[in-house]
Amino acid sequence: MSSSNGLDALLSAARAGGRIALDTEFMGEGRYRTLLCLVQLAADVPGGAEPQIVLLDPLLDGFDPARLPELLADPTVEVVVHAGRQDIALLRRAFGSEVTSVFDTQVAAGFAGLGAQSSYESLLRGALDLRVPKTASFTRWDRRPLTAEQLAYARGDVLHLLDLAAALRERLRALGRLDWAREECEALSHASDERDIDAIVQRLPRSSALPASARAVARALVSWREEVAERRDRPVQSVLGDAALVEVARRRPRSIEQLERIRGVGSLQGSRGRELLAAVVRGREAEPEDAPVRRAGFAGQPQDAPLVALCESLLRSRALDAGIAYELLAARTDLQAIVAAARDGAEASDVRTLRGWRRELVGDEVLRLLAGAISLSVTRDGDSDPRVAAKDAP
Repeated sequence: MSSSNGLDALLSAARAGGRIALDTEFMGEGRYRTLLCLVQLAADVPGGAEPQIVLLDPLLDGFDPARLPELLADPTVEVVVHAGRQDIALLRRAFGSEVTSVFDTQVAAGFAGLGAQSSYESLLRGALDLRVPKTASFTRWDRRPLTAEQLAYARGDVLHLLDLAAALRERLRALGRLDWAREECEALSHASDERDIDAIVQRLPRSSALPASARAVARALVSWREEVAERRDRPVQSVLGDAALVEVARRRPRSIEQLERIRGVGSLQGSRGRELLAAVVRGREAEPEDAPVRRAGFAGQPQDAPLVALCESLLRSRALDAGIAYELLAARTDLQAIVAAARDGAEASDVRTLRGWRRELVGDEVLRLLAGAISLSVTRDGDSDPRVAAKDAP
């Protein structure tokens, strides 16, 4: 582990070099929230063959991240990660810091024709011809002391990360897609693992079928479950499963005896039964809550399926032509929303395929296809493989 002097030196080097590599180790099993167990940092050393690396242990008593949060929030310092959404979310919560100027090598690889879900190991092989063994992925990072194997593994996660980012950046610059990758990475700065009560209620199974009064009870039960899980640091499902929660909300029991008739509520000994009933009472006394209204024009219809498939053919062809991972362009739900909006004459501007670089690459073409302005055909030039081609409709 690093001393405070070592961390100060690394942060100074990162500020001078304008970039820092970052990775974390964490444990989520059996907890309410994922536990941050280790922070790995690397910065360029002028004239050095390898970067300076610091390992920080946030589980140590008196842990102080020093100037690290300030540096992560500095827009002039690029924060290099690999598949770093959860890393960033953890640091934002643990340190109360913003993380700006993110460059994610997994995201960048998707724009460089290397696959949208490429692992760190595969990218090191493909871009730098390096092979790094991964031996400690599933060890207990919350146990102390960490083993020599774990420490070596943790260092390896950031040892080549800056070199990998530089190699990908050069590829993207040559392809004219560096700005696209940076635009995509910008969203990672807002990654969060905070739990949203509204979203949790909406994701409950069969929640849309609950009457308004029962939905209010479901919300009260979700809030109670979150409070208990956080207080005891346990997964929410171990406090009360989703299916049982919805059934309690639907039946709105008034006594322990009525609660006991509902399958899956678990033990009602001690204060647990009283707390559960109190949550039901709070829900009964709250304002009835209608199901959220879905935005008009986005409801799928059976006749949309062929058009969704047609749009997907166009997008997959353009992704192949551009050497970009298809997953970066659209999800099926995006295409369904675009098709439904086009059918109903509505605007689908909040769909990601119609924003930014995606609209530039293929979004406008999708809209022209749905408007009947262009048609698709299969072509073959000489001995080349058949491909999808678009042309102006007659």
